[in-house]
Amino acid sequence: MRGPIAPPQVPLSASRAEVFADLVQDSVERLERRWPQLADIDFLVLEVPRLDARGDQAWNDEAVPLGGVVPARDGRQARVVVYRRPVEIRTKGRDERAALVHEVVVEQVAELLGLTPETVDPRYGED
Repeated sequence: MRGPIAPPQVPLSASRAEVFADLVQDSVERLERRWPQLADIDFLVLEVPRLDARGDQAWNDEAVPLGGVVPARDGRQARVVVYRRPVEIRTKGRDERAALVHEVVVEQVAELLGLTPETVDPRYGED
């Protein structure tokens, strides 16, 4: 009699969305060592940016955003959003994707904190 290849609690394969979310989480964890206040920010992954229903879009065909920031308000925590599909389209392979994800996270955190990306991560732009 044969048993399973791996125990039921061990995933044999993760979806692209799960792998991408892990890249974002890895980036956040790297930054939290230097910026503990990031624990108070929600980090989200959305498939694609959406157009504003009122028609005043924040982007166009020329510049689809890779991420965005929603400042804290009305008792809600601030949010940093990374858009999975636009990042995936611009990268080839896991290493390149991880580097771009980190760059996007750094840029959005910098915007939220009112700092330069180089202040948030001194290695920003070295890749």
